[in-house]
Amino acid sequence: MKAIWNGEVIAESDDTVVVENNHYFPRESVRDDVLVASDHTSFCGWKGDASYFTLDVGGQRNENAAWYYAEPYDAAKEIRGRVAFWKGVQVTP
Repeated sequence: MKAIWNGEVIAESDDTVVVENNHYFPRESVRDDVLVASDHTSFCGWKGDASYFTLDVGGQRNENAAWYYAEPYDAAKEIRGRVAFWKGVQVTP
């Protein structure tokens, strides 16, 4: 799977975990140079607290377009150490 935004591949892996139709990429498969830490957080009743990254690609920013669960609940333990995308990021085979 590939995650593409602003014309660039920002993540690529053949080891994604699909939860609620979102592909969670291993963190090491996501380019560090496009991730900017965000203060934004959210909560899911069965996954736990999510943290976010803003994407910065080619001088364009996509606020809070990537998220991860640093300490997911047991029900979602398979997404620990993984990152998912939204807000116009294309995830394709």
